[in-house]
Amino acid sequence: MAMSRAYYRNADIIFLDEPTAMLDPLKESRIYENFNKLIGNKTAVYISHRMSSSRFCDKIAYIEDGIVKEYGSHEELMRLDRLYATMFKKQAKLFGEI
Repeated sequence: MAMSRAYYRNADIIFLDEPTAMLDPLKESRIYENFNKLIGNKTAVYISHRMSSSRFCDKIAYIEDGIVKEYGSHEELMRLDRLYATMFKKQAKLFGEI
């Protein structure tokens, strides 16, 4: 519902806080991919604790205790193999993504 409202408002910047929290990882992935195509060149900010939802994002800010600890693309942060990569790998094991 939140994603529909955000799209309907036709704002230049869209903020979505845990919009797919109640979905399984496969449905979540499909929704993010389609929503990303739907919004086109607009800016979307996704707030999520589920790391798999960040894979398609252009840039990721890994925030801990209110401080941006790491910033970059999924590939860049995985190559750093620090906080983001550690959390991503832990969650991926839980969901069978690795």
